Amino acid sequence: MTDTTAVNQAYFNQLAAEYDSRFEKTVGRLEKEVRGLVDFIGAPEGGRLLDYACGTGLLSRALGDRMSQCVGVDVSESMVELYNAKAKSQRADHRPRGTQGFTPEQRAAHVGNLLDPSDASPTALSDAQFSNFDVAGVGAGFHHFDDAHLAAARLAQRLRPDGGVLFILDFVAHEADPDHGATKGVRHHGFTEAQMRDVFERAGVGRGFEFRVMDEDVVFENARGVGKHMTRRVFFARGERA
Repeated sequence: MTDTTAVNQAYFNQLAAEYDSRFEKTVGRLEKEVRGLVDFIGAPEGGRLLDYACGTGLLSRALGDRMSQCVGVDVSESMVELYNAKAKSQRADHRPRGTQGFTPEQRAAHVGNLLDPSDASPTALSDAQFSNFDVAGVGAGFHHFDDAHLAAARLAQRLRPDGGVLFILDFVAHEADPDHGATKGVRHHGFTEAQMRDVFERAGVGRGFEFRVMDEDVVFENARGVGKHMTRRVFFARGERA
């Protein structure tokens, strides 16, 4: 485990219990935005989603009613626990009214790390269920990864050939924030469109690359402590595996 992975794991384990309540407005807004981007993303009806650095399941909740299966992966044990608790209690729109929750086959998260430079194929994530995805997405976690190019390449390997989609929701490049930096696992101060295009192309998922930016900033209330908010402009990037 790299130092950054350990920092991320500790930070998000500590934050997990209050994550959704603290950022409820912003998370809800981002879910709504992603839900409206299914055609832009190219998420096929009945497809399979890899929700990497899944947290409590932002992308799974946004795209889940369109996908037949959502598989979350995160280094934070506490986030995985919350993801699975939410999956068990959330009603799937396509299931009979009164039926609560998704089955583990439909939606479940697992503790794991696909980004260890020394382990390209971790045993815990080697089963068939962890490959051949129609969409692999990262929802606001990409700036926490040590090596953006390695991350994209590892996720691209988990996509189905000839059309599997990598989708990234993250922050447009911004100034360094001394109150929200290395101690919270932040490794990149956002990304430009040119940087993202290079990341996608070098990972072999540059076909059909598109980059969109939200019209307005989003505010993460109390992100730096009580009364200390964080404002960011969010982008959406997608590209296909050749």
